[in-house]
Amino acid sequence: MAQENQNSTLPEFLLLGFSDLKALQGPLFWVVLLVYLVTLLGNSMIILLTQTSSSLHTPMYFFLCHLSALELLYTTKIVPRTLADLATPYPRAISFQGCATQMYIFIVLGISECCLLMAMAYDRYTAICWPLHYSTLMSRQACVALVVTSWLMGVITATTHSSLIFTLPFPSHPTIPHFLCDILPVLRLASARKHKSEVSVVTATVVFIMVPFSLIVTSYARILSAILAMTSTQSRHKVFSTCSSHLLVVSLFFGTASITYIRPQAGSSVTTDRLLSLFYTVITPMLNPIIYTLRNKEVTGALWHMVKRKVSFP
Repeated sequence: MAQENQNSTLPEFLLLGFSDLKALQGPLFWVVLLVYLVTLLGNSMIILLTQTSSSLHTPMYFFLCHLSALELLYTTKIVPRTLADLATPYPRAISFQGCATQMYIFIVLGISECCLLMAMAYDRYTAICWPLHYSTLMSRQACVALVVTSWLMGVITATTHSSLIFTLPFPSHPTIPHFLCDILPVLRLASARKHKSEVSVVTATVVFIMVPFSLIVTSYARILSAILAMTSTQSRHKVFSTCSSHLLVVSLFFGTASITYIRPQAGSSVTTDRLLSLFYTVITPMLNPIIYTLRNKEVTGALWHMVKRKVSFP
């Protein structure tokens, strides 16, 4: 027990990062840097368009604006530290408070994104299944309430998880085989009540992932029924096109989250876990604005209109 932290002294965590894969560090650094710059540009552009273009002042784009802001916060909290780690050939330490703060923000933003995606699915459901009541159901007050609730759910979940995990005793010199303070790698370092705590936290995480996902599936099941009831092929195509971007983003987000937190941990490698985490913390935030830009005529139209205003054509 002499080696265990009993909260009298707070240990410093050593983040392994990709220091054991030195041949990958250089290429990964440039890939992550490029993706990060594209993420900043893409999400900033979405925020700018939704704020300045009157054609995008609708509930769907109100949620998209908040989703892009969330992605900016998410990557800015994770990626700069990851780039610094990739630039050094050895593991770097992170303080107990720094690790707890990183995990807290990571959970807040992750759960908030789950709930925002659910709110966006509800918006599509009301627009397609209750068009006559849409303006009432998705009023400005209702949209703000959904966004605030999303953030509140993130804060509640993060506070609960962080309080449970970071009051457990840790080894005096803990090493995290990861590039960030994710839930499972940190939790597995705890020496006492490990199994019970891991089961509790993982169960809660699964619940907070699966409940929004189940509601999204329910919304789209109702939407599918409404689409099948339409007699016009053109109407079906138009309705489906308004949902396709959101469906793709939902598939990316919940697909990687499910693989990471719900798949059996037995037999999973540390390298696989890190690469999966790299995908949903770095790649997915870049793909979201690309998906909404390339697959959405309203966004591309607003972008083209803004470009024409800024550039003088002969």
